[in-house]
Amino acid sequence: MNKLITTFKHIFSIEELRSRIINTLLFIAFFRLGSYVALPGVDATKLTQTGEGGLFGLLNIFSGGALSNASVFALGIMPYISASIAIQLLTIALPYFQKMQKDGESGRKKLNQITRILTIFVTAAQAFTYLQVTIPTDAIVPGLNPSLFRLYGVAILIGGTMLCMWLGEKITDKGIGNGISMLIMIGIVSRFPASILQEAGSRGMSGALMFIIEIIALFFVVMGAIMVTQAVRRIPVQYAKQVVGSKATAVGGERQYIPLKLNASGVMPIIFAQALMFIPGLVAQSFAEKSEFASSVASAFGDFTTWQYNLLFAFLIIVFTFFYTAISINPTQISDDMKRGGGFVPGVKPGEETAGFIATILDRITLPGAVMLSLIAILPAVANLFGVTRGFASFFGGTSLLILVGVVLDTLQQVESYLLMRKYEGLMQSGRVKGRSELINR
Repeated sequence: MNKLITTFKHIFSIEELRSRIINTLLFIAFFRLGSYVALPGVDATKLTQTGEGGLFGLLNIFSGGALSNASVFALGIMPYISASIAIQLLTIALPYFQKMQKDGESGRKKLNQITRILTIFVTAAQAFTYLQVTIPTDAIVPGLNPSLFRLYGVAILIGGTMLCMWLGEKITDKGIGNGISMLIMIGIVSRFPASILQEAGSRGMSGALMFIIEIIALFFVVMGAIMVTQAVRRIPVQYAKQVVGSKATAVGGERQYIPLKLNASGVMPIIFAQALMFIPGLVAQSFAEKSEFASSVASAFGDFTTWQYNLLFAFLIIVFTFFYTAISINPTQISDDMKRGGGFVPGVKPGEETAGFIATILDRITLPGAVMLSLIAILPAVANLFGVTRGFASFFGGTSLLILVGVVLDTLQQVESYLLMRKYEGLMQSGRVKGRSELINR
């Protein structure tokens, strides 16, 4: 306890770090306040409630309930995430975007500008769909033209998303941690107090022991998620000695490592898979009246606890894990960069053989990583089958848990870097905190 108090004193004794933490808290407070400011002309008591599953349920989780509140931040930061993913895929598919990506800082600025513009169009499409589907006509204030409401509602939602994007960028520049990820995490965390109180209330005094067991189980699940997030397969890289300068100083010769993460794709496969899981039930529902089989399919895929739902969900996660890993990590590019820098893997020839060696290792670790990711994704359904309420069960795995773990580790890593620069002790006695942003361990 004394070490913890001393560490906090050190954190707040660093002026820049203290200022960044305060800025982050202020930006987060503003973001949460905007989540409760309803769209003008909406009667909140008559809103259609969004479910836990499907795309709307996923967006509602990321927005911290702002979607179900019909707030000005209803769409949150997700349109920007969608636009960023689209641009990332285009940098792989189109030479024009590949060239911009390789142009350094100027190319990065152009890609960011294109992403912002694309965000506006994505937000407009999502906002129109949201206002049409989620907000019924009787939830609009009497006397207000529904068409006029939807027109200015789209404009307000676009402004809200752009403001959320600005807040995320400001947190990155003036605060601590990655701003966009921080806003998503805060939206998820905001649901935790209500969820745990609901779970405790449902158990009552007679179920106190079961509630304690659930908390212990949640602790071990979080530890497991951290292990999956942090696990890496390190490939040793040797750099040949080179003679540099008039004094013939020998540089290089040291050994470094390329860490290939067990879960290189992060949370993206779960997001992609969860976004698609509403399609089978939606298609089957349209034929439910004519076919008994379609009715059973609609029933099976309308409940996230059924074995059919979770089997397909796990399969999609494994497929998307391989897909996203393939587009995120290019063994050929890694091999070429090593060759240009005078590096090589001991016992492996530079060039194609090195690329093949890295690809083989990547394939071998991606499969167990994908399986573990799919197990984490279906844990909420398993917890719900054991009687855990849906709100609290969502923290036992899935998108919520992985985002929480990843963002917290990244933020702790930044805080520790400030402490180590000021020659203070780090946050952990056993070693440095390793976040997702670490690409090379030396």
